[in-house]
Amino acid sequence: MLLLGLTGSIATGKSTVSSLLSKPPYSLPIIDADLIARQVVEPGTAGYNAIVKYFSPTTPDLLLPDATPKGQPLNRPALGRRVFGGGEEKERDRKMLNSIVHPAVRKEMYRQMVWAYLKGNWAVVLDVPLLFESGWERYCGTILVVGVTDPSIQINRLRSRDAHLTEEDARNRVMSQGDVREKAERCLRRGPGRGVVVWNDHDRSHLEKEIQTVMQDVRGRTPSWWTFLCWVCPPLGALAGLASWYRMRKVQLQWESEKKREKAKL
Repeated sequence: MLLLGLTGSIATGKSTVSSLLSKPPYSLPIIDADLIARQVVEPGTAGYNAIVKYFSPTTPDLLLPDATPKGQPLNRPALGRRVFGGGEEKERDRKMLNSIVHPAVRKEMYRQMVWAYLKGNWAVVLDVPLLFESGWERYCGTILVVGVTDPSIQINRLRSRDAHLTEEDARNRVMSQGDVREKAERCLRRGPGRGVVVWNDHDRSHLEKEIQTVMQDVRGRTPSWWTFLCWVCPPLGALAGLASWYRMRKVQLQWESEKKREKAKL
């Protein structure tokens, strides 16, 4: 089973691509890290309790007034203002939030991947905004980055979608996820068929055509007979996955080494 990593940055169109891939003619199972991240911090969960314990002393409006049977939901805009942006304090709080949410998200993603494999899917989409930053790239046979050529496009789309955001709020959220153009460069370093970039500067119809072309190529590189063989012979599938992991790990480490050398020269 192919692990197809889907990433990008906020307001680049990644969610639109995820929706397209979940429907015919693709009909792929989607493991949505953002959706799972919301589920693991719902009232009553261990993640929710940990966030409330850490952030409530410094964030008075952390909880919404409308209580559910399990408790008051998190005020996400307030939590976002607490962790997004520059400064040591915000960086520390962002790391704390990630340390609470990420382990729970990983556990649920593993569970869903196993279920997709048992159902015989030829591929499963890992929809992860911070795919490179979280280390998921080495597990993916193919990565698809959805990007835009100008950050101002992201800011305008984000403010159109979330009217409560100021321009500064929108800019902080865009910058917190890194430059999507660097992600695109990193993706392409994986090689043909293993790293694909779709530039979403235009309308939805243009994006749909781009995705159709990409998926025809990706599907052609994963023949049905190979998918079936790996499914009926799990050890073979495990070996293929391990070989892919090893190759992509080398690419990842090479990229990170180059970036360290570049920073050392500054």
